[in-house]
Amino acid sequence: FHLGATARAIVAKVAAHPHNPGRLSLDDLAGYRAVERQPLCRDYRQWTVCGMPPPSSGGIAVAQILGLLETSDIAVHRPRDGQPAEQAVHLLAEAGRLAFADRNAFVADPDFVPWPRGLLAPDYLRARAAMIGERSLGEAWPGTPLDAAAAPAGDRSPERPATAHLSVVDADGGAVAMTTSIEDAFGSRQMVRGFLLNNQLSDFSFIAAEAGRPVANRVEPGKRPRSSMAPTLVFARDPLNGKRRLQLVLGSPGGAQIINYVSRVLVAMLDWGLDAQSAIALPNHGSRNGPTELEKDRVAPEQVEALRRRGHEVRQLEMPSGLQAIERIPGGWRGGADPRREGVARGE
Repeated sequence: FHLGATARAIVAKVAAHPHNPGRLSLDDLAGYRAVERQPLCRDYRQWTVCGMPPPSSGGIAVAQILGLLETSDIAVHRPRDGQPAEQAVHLLAEAGRLAFADRNAFVADPDFVPWPRGLLAPDYLRARAAMIGERSLGEAWPGTPLDAAAAPAGDRSPERPATAHLSVVDADGGAVAMTTSIEDAFGSRQMVRGFLLNNQLSDFSFIAAEAGRPVANRVEPGKRPRSSMAPTLVFARDPLNGKRRLQLVLGSPGGAQIINYVSRVLVAMLDWGLDAQSAIALPNHGSRNGPTELEKDRVAPEQVEALRRRGHEVRQLEMPSGLQAIERIPGGWRGGADPRREGVARGE
């Protein structure tokens, strides 16, 4: 793939684009190396939640949202008749605002912009959680974790929804949560030998600096773009031997909304005790440090008005998550697939 005839075909296709020829070279492909990174794990109540570290922002942001909610009363605000509780929507939206403010400011390729581990420090999260009140923050500002260098400028780069996710557990208990993306519908619209070339460059910020400060996720040679993909594994303590064992495998497509999709399902399953299918099917909602986003035609009008009275700028839009989850149950495993897309749960 990185050498020989296929590599030459990729480079030729990129160079021959009729409107926007690229600079990809054979040396670029030959020099590329996949990087294996340590998973990012954080305890949430009695569970351990593990996700992807940077350059994905998903693992950090999901861990932050859970950490911000850990001392809240969200566990008592269960959905009723398929409707989310107003307080649950409020808490998840505010936690999302705070997490996205930090994500936009601090997270990029860690080989270029080391991310501050203080973003997940208990004291830091408690201080940030104290900012969540009865009314919406509207727009949150990034915090100042103790180990952060001078903060680069934040950005709000859009992420295009052309992502897929699958969750698998095999007969031996091996598990995979895999999220993959070509970054836009049909990627760059360039096909070589039966596969599409991605458009992942658009995951970078197109603005290099703001107010005289460099943007963390700016384009640089050899840099890997930031994503929001959040494949997640959850571990519980085994009652027989006290060791951690796999409890839940999940993830979703959906651009930057992935973070809120995954966080919502984790709360629904870990705090409210819902099964995977019921948790996935609930209405989507959250905030990316802008409006409070609600899934169109899924949230009752009185809920919408109640949120607006609390200072939320509400935006109702299509939120086509593609959540896939597998949970451990007595005697085996149970799957759930998002009814909004074509996925389906299967087992043997």
